[in-house]
Amino acid sequence: MPENTFEEIAEKYVEMNVAHPFMEGNGRSTRIWLDLILKKRLKKCVDWSKISKNDYLGAMVKSTTDSTSIKNLLQHALTSEINSHEVFMKGIDYSYYYEES
Repeated sequence: MPENTFEEIAEKYVEMNVAHPFMEGNGRSTRIWLDLILKKRLKKCVDWSKISKNDYLGAMVKSTTDSTSIKNLLQHALTSEINSHEVFMKGIDYSYYYEES
């Protein structure tokens, strides 16, 4: 799948979720993978602290039939602070938080 625009990258992320729909581990891996693609292609990454757990999980469930919600959440949380240690560490923290029961 192409990954040259935000739209293409987000679609690829949704497809990866469909291919690997397991919450434990795969969610963390795909969020890191998403940020790496965004950094490489768009010089952006997601500030995961701007996306609530409930909004994220709900949007990911819906994304298998309608990816609008997850794309909107991701788009509004994009930052150009791709070298920020704080943004990176918050992303790791939120990845575990999203997967807590």
